[in-house]
Amino acid sequence: MTVALAAGALASAGLPLGMAWAGKRIVDAVVARSEATALRWVVVELGLVAALALASQAQGLLRSVLGARLSLDINLSILEKAGTLELTHFEDPELYDKLTRARREASVRPLSMVTRSFGLVQSALTLAGYASFLLGYGAWAVLVLGLAAVPSTVAEVRFSGQSFRIRNWRSAESRRLMYLEYALANDQHAKEMKLFGLVPLFLGRYRELGERFFGEDWRLATRRSGWAYALSLLATVSFYGCYAAMALAAARGRISLGEMTLYMVAFRQGQQAFQSLLSGFGGMFEDNLYMSNLFAFLDFETGTSPPPLSPVSRPAGSERGVRFEGVGFRYSGTDRWALRDINLFIPEGESLAIVGRNGAGKTTFIKLLTRLYSPTEGRVLLDGIDLAQWALPALRARIGVIFQDFNQYQLPLSENVGVGSVEAIGERPQVERAVAQAGAGDVVAGAKGGLDAPLGKWFKDGVELSGGQWQKIALARAFMREEADILVLDEPTSALDAEAEHAVFERFRALTRGKTSILISHRFPTARLADRIVVIEGGSVVESGTHGELVARGERYATMFALQAQGYQDDPPPARAAAHA
Repeated sequence: MTVALAAGALASAGLPLGMAWAGKRIVDAVVARSEATALRWVVVELGLVAALALASQAQGLLRSVLGARLSLDINLSILEKAGTLELTHFEDPELYDKLTRARREASVRPLSMVTRSFGLVQSALTLAGYASFLLGYGAWAVLVLGLAAVPSTVAEVRFSGQSFRIRNWRSAESRRLMYLEYALANDQHAKEMKLFGLVPLFLGRYRELGERFFGEDWRLATRRSGWAYALSLLATVSFYGCYAAMALAAARGRISLGEMTLYMVAFRQGQQAFQSLLSGFGGMFEDNLYMSNLFAFLDFETGTSPPPLSPVSRPAGSERGVRFEGVGFRYSGTDRWALRDINLFIPEGESLAIVGRNGAGKTTFIKLLTRLYSPTEGRVLLDGIDLAQWALPALRARIGVIFQDFNQYQLPLSENVGVGSVEAIGERPQVERAVAQAGAGDVVAGAKGGLDAPLGKWFKDGVELSGGQWQKIALARAFMREEADILVLDEPTSALDAEAEHAVFERFRALTRGKTSILISHRFPTARLADRIVVIEGGSVVESGTHGELVARGERYATMFALQAQGYQDDPPPARAAAHA
């Protein structure tokens, strides 16, 4: 397609020169009263016009197809690069701005670079042809042709740079504008937007930010257009100055009427070609500035991992289980430690419950275990091997996790479960088994279409589930990963009532017998089902033991357990009945 586009550019550069020459011959034939010659050159010009029209249509078609191809390929490159980023990268606002800038014009700028490149070649060849015609009249005409277009091009390049800088400066604000638009028009936010009367607040902020962007763009566009008009007058005056000189030369008999016509066309078209050439340089300058954003993102170093070891290459006689060894973690840009001095061993096959206040570091603990984060200090080992040495696919195949903020995919119900093990997403028996293990059979039975029912409301005939039903689907994902020997539930049952949650964990404990299981729950009747309970406070492990041992110590766990138990015991019967109702 690129070669064909180049051929079209060459044709579009040469054909206008032939048309100009044919026009000269027609005028000369008319002046000489040669009917046959005039008719012959009219036919030639008709053929050239038809050829030029064909070349233009072909170029338009190629630009359209090539644009679609480039847009797809570049966006795939961006998304592939995004897929290599760590979770911490997505939490870095500066890198997120790079991603936004790269995606913003990925569908436009690459094609613009290609078409402008061919446009420059086309304009240069056309200009060279017209300049050769004008040399027959005088070198001064060629000089005027070139100089007249320079000021407007310099101004265009300057304004292109200003436009680029404005858009780059407001990358973060542009993301804020997109977020406000998303919140106003997304089904996940609709309930609170209506209930809390948030539409005027968010709409007002969207309007304020949008109006500010509009004002900046309007002021730049106004200055740009004003300078473009003023400087274009210079080119127009130079054209008509040459026009007058040529007309006088023809009137005095120094040149023929056909030559005057040729020179006039050559000067006018040459001026346009030169303007296009310089504007093309200005446009490529702006395109290149935007493309630098794309390359800056694609060239971002995500960090190289050490050579991964095979999971079967564990040292002989090594321990079996998970060990946190002096582990500390803090988020980028903050001095506060989310976790510090974590020393903990979870033997293979143990059931562990982690309890603590919100923000204590429980979820961060799980993200370190799954290598979504890497420790700031210390190390995490699995079967005696540092997680940094594990091949990520091998590591994550051994771990099944459902987070509290699990995703609700706008996909069929079977695929919402199957994403827990992508390799088996189409294995219906395995999906059905996972659904049964998670106690989600009632969800499937109640959905029109069963396992094939589309979930969510984004697409036609989609079925919306309740929070508790979504959590059962999420739980089924954890059971899809049959090869996993470490299963983690991070508050995934918070939308279930206490009785349903207890039933889920009873089933979970039975199904994970012989496997390592880690559960995070605020409900102590559930936590006490585990073999061992760990209390995390302020990013550190402050207690560890069985439910009975921790209650007997009378420390942090015992206090939290007593407070929660008191909340049930002190509730008077009418209140309990009302709450139950």
